[in-house]
Amino acid sequence: MSKKSFGRLRDVLEQTFPERHLYIRSGGETRGYVLSSGKQFGFTVLASVVVTWLAISTGAVAFIALSESASERQISMMKAQSERWVADRQARLDSATKQLTQASGSLDELASTVEKRHGALIHILKDFKNVPGASATLSPAAVDEALPPIERIYAVRAEQERMVGKAENFAKSRAERLRLAFRLAGLNPAAYAQGGSSANPLLEAKDSKELAQYLDVDEGFASRIRNAAINLNDMRGLQKSSETLPFNRPAYNIRTTSGFGVRFDPFTGRPKSHLGLDFAGPYLTPIYSSAPGIVSFSGVRSGYGNAVEIDHGNGFKTRYAHMQSLSVRTGQRVAVGQRLGAMGSTGRSTGVHLHYEVWLNGRPQNPARFVKAGDYVQQN
Repeated sequence: MSKKSFGRLRDVLEQTFPERHLYIRSGGETRGYVLSSGKQFGFTVLASVVVTWLAISTGAVAFIALSESASERQISMMKAQSERWVADRQARLDSATKQLTQASGSLDELASTVEKRHGALIHILKDFKNVPGASATLSPAAVDEALPPIERIYAVRAEQERMVGKAENFAKSRAERLRLAFRLAGLNPAAYAQGGSSANPLLEAKDSKELAQYLDVDEGFASRIRNAAINLNDMRGLQKSSETLPFNRPAYNIRTTSGFGVRFDPFTGRPKSHLGLDFAGPYLTPIYSSAPGIVSFSGVRSGYGNAVEIDHGNGFKTRYAHMQSLSVRTGQRVAVGQRLGAMGSTGRSTGVHLHYEVWLNGRPQNPARFVKAGDYVQQN
């Protein structure tokens, strides 16, 4: 630092801290003290350091005190929350126990109620035997045996509710799928849904109240059992009916070449009703029965060439024409998927193909609707 700068600093210091004289009188004597600018500046720096240190110390003490207070408050809040949670859980358990005791009278009576529900479930679940997919869908879940008696019974009741709900949904979804297949074929599902189960006590009751009395369970549970039984019965009836209808394909690895309805006749070139579907395929492609029935005709028919006609009952008949060879005879009973002959081009035909017709009560139906419905049923 230069002398000039040092001089200016000294002038500023003298102006800020001018020299002061301090006189102290004691015991008849007077003493004088000179407070130079340097001493005053030194005292000021020392005082600033002391004040700063006191401020920092005070702030630190206050911060620690506040932190400890916040931590204590947080711990107190967590403790209070935990106590409330435990108290709420205990209150719920006490309430549930009280409700169960009031409803059933005792733990033994409650267990008896669960057993009766179990018996009702057995009634409905046994009807799902041999239904595809039912076994995996309706498998019960295990209940933890380590639970206290009350909680274990609660778990069993919850599992019973889950089981009857799955039975309801399973039967309803399967029945709805079959109903849709029948509608695709242009048929009324209600006319084919009967006859699913015979002498079923779950269906003989006129309403849920009567069924609840029969099963000795609460009416709400009985209502769900009844709904599942009704849908299951419809599903069985529709499934049984579908197995007698021409829902199967008459041949495979073939393509549709002409549809049902009015078309231009390949021989005259004029519009003419086409009463079936034409399927083209390789020569001697196997042709199968689309439903079980009795062969009502097997031989040569005018315009159709070698043809087979099958009576499936309930007003349904099918016809297979232009075949190269025949494998069945008139009066023979055939099963669904049984071979009837081979594809050819006999009769009024322009090439190798199968002409396939479906009749109901003497009226031609669109076979494409039955083929589509059959494909949908096969997805069940």
